Amino acid sequence: MRWSSVLVRQASRLFTLIAAISASMALAETAFITCQNGEELSRIDLSEMQETARWPLPGKPAGVAAGLDGTLFTVSPDSKTVRRLSSETGETIAQNVLDGGPIGIVLDSTGGRVFVSDWYNARLWMLDGENLEVLKELPTGTAPAGIAMSANGRFLASADKDADQVSVFDTETLQSRHRITVGTRPFGLRFAPDGRLFVGNVGSNDVSVIDVETGTVTATIPVGERPYGIAFAQGHAFVTNQYANTLSVISLTTLEHEALIEVGEYPEGIDATASEDLVVVANWFDNTVSIVDPKALSVIETIETCDGPRAFGSFLQGGRQ
Repeated sequence: MRWSSVLVRQASRLFTLIAAISASMALAETAFITCQNGEELSRIDLSEMQETARWPLPGKPAGVAAGLDGTLFTVSPDSKTVRRLSSETGETIAQNVLDGGPIGIVLDSTGGRVFVSDWYNARLWMLDGENLEVLKELPTGTAPAGIAMSANGRFLASADKDADQVSVFDTETLQSRHRITVGTRPFGLRFAPDGRLFVGNVGSNDVSVIDVETGTVTATIPVGERPYGIAFAQGHAFVTNQYANTLSVISLTTLEHEALIEVGEYPEGIDATASEDLVVVANWFDNTVSIVDPKALSVIETIETCDGPRAFGSFLQGGRQ
């Protein structure tokens, strides 16, 4: 009986592990695309390369954050509404109407917190991940847009567009660590796998690379016109160039601009799967997403979405955060 009980427990743990791995793999194949013009959310199955659902989402949605655990959050700037949604049905689980200009959003996967940028009032809100109650405010430079969190959870950063700077916070103390001057009008940003912070400067058409430990810019890389979003896969950074309808491909080793990939018209949000086998790009004016093979450096599929896809944030469930 004793050995039987042990075997049952071991089998149960193995089943739980397999289920968790399977769930993670399934999540990694789902993209959630906020469509600002159409006020909808498009769910795309990347394993089947097709849209599987389209849900109403009022308030001109832009910001999106899909968590590793299946959680899903969106920001609708026109209605000033942050929502937590069901990734299965699109149903609103919780929401909060904020009193400023919410736009960017990022999840703290280890702390149950959500951070949202306030374009109008130079601050970040920290919200409770369950009920979206405001817990704290963090001061930034003028017009914070994109926000990002390091993979180890130590640092939170915001691109302060009208201040030409990036604000970096310690996530444990919530104190400011650095305010770093970058290029002109930074908008999107993301941490690379090695911890460096890459920032797209839409006004100066370049990318700033930051060492967040020291708070210094270590490189400035010219890219295409109006760089917006950044993702990482296969040892490269991929940058959406809005006005050029291209992706700039940058080597993470040499920081050299190595290639351009033509995508749809006015590419904006970009994300990569955790396995780094796909890069997904939202094309605002085309109402499509481009699926890019990061090894071949080519578009392998184009999928229609709802009207005006922005996908500003981490929109792949189970993808690289």
